[in-house]
Amino acid sequence: MEAIAKKTREKLLRTIIIDDEEHQRKSLERLIQLYCPDLKVVCLAEGVKSGLEAIKQHKPDLVLLDVRMTDGLGFDLLDQLKPLDFKVIFISAYEQYAKKASAYSSFSYLLKPIDPDELIQVVESAGEL
Repeated sequence: MEAIAKKTREKLLRTIIIDDEEHQRKSLERLIQLYCPDLKVVCLAEGVKSGLEAIKQHKPDLVLLDVRMTDGLGFDLLDQLKPLDFKVIFISAYEQYAKKASAYSSFSYLLKPIDPDELIQVVESAGEL
């Protein structure tokens, strides 16, 4: 039984959510708890500066990253971390950033409000890589 539990823990993707709106962070965390058992949220951050610190401290496998935040763009954060050693899923209310996100080798781009079915599909794909 312990071996099964250990195997389950090993496959969890360590995940950080970075969004400047607290209700968005909490909502996304709740969606993950309900629908994405392969993710383990290790930290919530509210902007570029706190997100940068969180990524350096927690070394995530996956970052769910808002594009526009009060202290800068998600792209600003990623520019400070190149090369990236984690997957990025951009989450934004602004579709016009999708093309730029692809230049950052983002894994996916989800529009707010987040559709749980889309989140599940993207997370399952991320776990297969």
